[in-house]
Amino acid sequence: MAIQPIRLFGDPILATRAIEVDRFDKEIRQLVSDLTDTMLDAPGAGLAAPQIGVSLRVFTWSIDEEVGHLINPILSMSEEVQEGEEGCLSIPGLVYNCRRSMRVVAEGFTMHGEPIQLVGEELLARIFQHETDHLNGILFVDRLEKEVRRQALQDIRGSEWFGGEQPEIRISPHSTRGLGL
Repeated sequence: MAIQPIRLFGDPILATRAIEVDRFDKEIRQLVSDLTDTMLDAPGAGLAAPQIGVSLRVFTWSIDEEVGHLINPILSMSEEVQEGEEGCLSIPGLVYNCRRSMRVVAEGFTMHGEPIQLVGEELLARIFQHETDHLNGILFVDRLEKEVRRQALQDIRGSEWFGGEQPEIRISPHSTRGLGL
């Protein structure tokens, strides 16, 4: 078990698009393990690699005692939408209503490089969208309506964790083609 520190709002890695995984090796399996352990310890419903300082397109999720992961996700989203409360481990203690698609088909790979297609509805669809946003450098507060977003940013600035010391940036063992942090 390797629980990692979770990066908080304001860390530049959270605003940077993560790099596609091009090697499915021991390091990727370790990353999935670290993400899973960190997510379950937090506890959270999902966790993306940038949230632990690794700029790769990998996330994990946990819902109804089902734990999974997805690498290099591509989402197809329904036009039907849902409104619901959403929070983030990188923005601790704050929850806001956020609009998301009701249903998502997610395609990607397992940690062994096997293609996989997953279908998520309601909460699972929300998790897939939230975590894929992290991989694109987008936080859920970026998706809030203007007035709610303004309030969220004010709440973030007023939180006791904002502006604290950030963990050191680690270099990924994976090829980032000069694009990663």
